[in-house]
Amino acid sequence: MKRKVLFLSVFLLAAAGMVLPALPCHASDGEILIGHPACLSGSYAKAGEQAVGGIQAILDWVNNTRGGIAVEGRKASLVYKYYDCESKKESVTSLLERLITSDKVHFTFAPYSSGLTLAGAPIAEKYGMIYMDHGGASDKIFQQGFEYVVQTIGPGSLYHAGTLEMVKAIDPSAKKVALAYADDEFARSVMKGAEERAAELGFEIVFNRTYPAKVTDLTPLLSDLKASNPDVIIGGGHFEDGQLLNRQLADLGIQPKLLSLIAAATLPAFGEALGDLAEGVMGPSHWEYGVTFSEKGAKKLGKMWIGPNQEEFVALFKKAVGKDMIPDYHAAEAGAAVLALVLAVEKADSLDPDDVREALGDLEFMSFYGGWNIDETGKQVGHSMVDVQWQKGQRVIVWPVAAQTGKPLYPKPDFK
Repeated sequence: MKRKVLFLSVFLLAAAGMVLPALPCHASDGEILIGHPACLSGSYAKAGEQAVGGIQAILDWVNNTRGGIAVEGRKASLVYKYYDCESKKESVTSLLERLITSDKVHFTFAPYSSGLTLAGAPIAEKYGMIYMDHGGASDKIFQQGFEYVVQTIGPGSLYHAGTLEMVKAIDPSAKKVALAYADDEFARSVMKGAEERAAELGFEIVFNRTYPAKVTDLTPLLSDLKASNPDVIIGGGHFEDGQLLNRQLADLGIQPKLLSLIAAATLPAFGEALGDLAEGVMGPSHWEYGVTFSEKGAKKLGKMWIGPNQEEFVALFKKAVGKDMIPDYHAAEAGAAVLALVLAVEKADSLDPDDVREALGDLEFMSFYGGWNIDETGKQVGHSMVDVQWQKGQRVIVWPVAAQTGKPLYPKPDFK
């Protein structure tokens, strides 16, 4: 793989009398540094806390159970350097520069969300730096020609495909679908995919609208949605707007057969915040506690296995965050991104970003998170999603049938 972007950057900066700092291509003092502008405050703090905990859990496993990473004839340990980007684009770019030029990290992880991942991608490209995307699902990220962005989370266009397939399978009489998504990079990607899949399955889209990402009142939009009398409502964006959407649907007495919200409904905090209003609400997830990926299952499929099993990961996550909190898919996908990097470094037997990027492109494996495999653009194509539903204060996997931990509650109970 040629570092065209880096070579062009070096040429342009040299012409201006500037030189890019050399990237560290060897493990100093037996350590491999991972840099991360993490979302520990601001809009994405809930997902960011999960992601950091997931990374720390897998670092613990790699360093203390696996014994490190075999590279260049010795074992190296992983060291995690992260700063709070406050869920702000300008902070992401400045912190990535700091991590690369001052902290001399070997590899970088993207922040949570598609918009922030996109904001940081040009910085990673400028320095020819591997940029592990654990929380940016927008398909647009992989349509820009970036060479160093590698995705573990699945593409946004597939988030609500399974949800619609479930409705079609269990209730052919449900015809009318309303789409109400946040107006940001990730949610628009999900919305486009949902619109296309709904049309393929023969649904009638009776409402199709976005709302501002920082919305504080959805009453006008939901009043119009109510008039369309949908059977199914799918939408959302992130935690805060997902909560608001759920609450105001209840306030307005809108009673769909199914309500599915991206990102928000899969977080433990969603059920805690909404209580009975969460009953029957669904959400697509990349991983849930109870999904039965295992080393034995990987062997049956002829796939390589790496990492802790589910119970070990959960225990390591709780240790990392210092509280009795079950990890969600934001934690699992971030941890799986670390495992991909470990395998790629060992496959390349190098820390050179071009060698590692080539190795990432050749990898196919399974972990507690499920399958992992990327296409030529770096987009994740080897991982499948599940749909979960809140039932009596717990998240239950209801689709696909092969992954179920419980039956779908359909139609969902009316809001009280």
